[in-house]
Amino acid sequence: MSAGTGIPESGRGGLWIGGTWRLPASGQFRAVIDPSTGRALGEVAVASADEARAAVDAAAEREASWGATPGHVRARILRAAAERLRTDRETMAGLIAREVGKPIRDARVEVDRAVGVYELAAEEIRHLGGESFPADAYERPAGNEHRFLFSVRDPIGVVVAIGPFNFPLNLLSHKIAPALAAGNPVVAKPTSAAPFTALRLAEHLAAAGLPPGVLNVVTGPGRTVGHALVEHPGTRLVTFTGSTDVGKGIAEVAGRHAKRVILEMGGLDPFVVLEDAPLASTVEAAARGIFGYSGQVCTASKRFLVAEGVADQFARALADRARALRVGPALEETTEVGPLVDHDAVERVDGLVREARERSARVLAGGARPPDRPEGNFYLPTVLDQVPEDARVVHEEPFGPVAPVLRFSTIDDAVRIANGTPYGLQAAVYTRDLAKGFALAKRIRAGGVHLNDPTNLRWDALPFGGIKESGLGREGLRYAMEEMTEVKLISVNYGSP
Repeated sequence: MSAGTGIPESGRGGLWIGGTWRLPASGQFRAVIDPSTGRALGEVAVASADEARAAVDAAAEREASWGATPGHVRARILRAAAERLRTDRETMAGLIAREVGKPIRDARVEVDRAVGVYELAAEEIRHLGGESFPADAYERPAGNEHRFLFSVRDPIGVVVAIGPFNFPLNLLSHKIAPALAAGNPVVAKPTSAAPFTALRLAEHLAAAGLPPGVLNVVTGPGRTVGHALVEHPGTRLVTFTGSTDVGKGIAEVAGRHAKRVILEMGGLDPFVVLEDAPLASTVEAAARGIFGYSGQVCTASKRFLVAEGVADQFARALADRARALRVGPALEETTEVGPLVDHDAVERVDGLVREARERSARVLAGGARPPDRPEGNFYLPTVLDQVPEDARVVHEEPFGPVAPVLRFSTIDDAVRIANGTPYGLQAAVYTRDLAKGFALAKRIRAGGVHLNDPTNLRWDALPFGGIKESGLGREGLRYAMEEMTEVKLISVNYGSP
């Protein structure tokens, strides 16, 4: 394993198939760009569809043996992987910061969370079981008084894990760890923005004792590599985090082959501020909710729905907080807001801000690229006030550091606006009146609602996912493991044959 930066000494990352490194048959590589500088970090292999299929074949060869591996052995390997990640924390964090522009302090937190994911997955193996049923409680079929009924959970088979750029280690681990814990081999396709993070993770798992072929990593575009993985008859479940459009396409292809999917997709998470909310703590939470990792989080607080009576005060205070944040390169310890992942992301965010401004929104902070950062993909933390409900920034996920403030006069208005998109990932409600907060939480259509906490909270062990076009199925270690197993009913007739 390479040391220092985590990037191979050759500067090139290959394909991890069947426990060996391979160079792409085509000889094609693509550059991996540092968003803070715009400069190349190295190159990564561009796999072909045939190489993706070869990775599935390698995983399928291990399906029976890995599924039959005792749970305590799988747990030992996962715990060893967690320890290796813990020891390699600084290198992994630096790699995340370089590849996707995440501020180094946040990147360290991501590594720590990934360590916990493998430890939790190892622990949940002990709880992944079936249940028994009282056969004599059922009248039919005849003879139930002499039967014992119980269920078990079998591994589903080869799992395809497709990860996003914003949490290239932790969210990919949220797919790999439960799949391995449940006895499934995996083919992972990491984001093209952060392949070196995934390849280093594969090295750690192999060094922790994972047998060759149980985890395979192929890099390349979704339209060829991803499609081949989803279509391959040897894969049985696809777990994906990314955009809604891509997720829908995966679901369509998987559905044609009756494959199970876990989809964690887009969101326009509402942050609702009632008139009695404590202003100082609410504004601080709002800043964390939208400006953390430059807003490039599916659960970021993307729409601020504020009661008319406090909207002016809230918007001004949030703008003051936005201007105080330090924008800078990801590897600098003092950076609070790093770059966006690529130039296209900057253009998309700037276009949404321009359109909102043309439709009467007021820019209270930001609204432009920082003049002192000519290199890299930076955009200033932005607060927009008086945003009309039909502005694009209210209906299209910006995935950037943009806080649109919308006003409401009644609770019914707040509910209407909050539920007025095709998404339903997470939501936040700030109020001192918990009874009112609970009532509002029940009416908001989302996979999770947080009272007096921002939208971007997640507990790695607990169920996580969205409704409507925000997702299908649930992540969270135990819940993902249940999705990744098949329930089998077994009956025993202990009466006379």
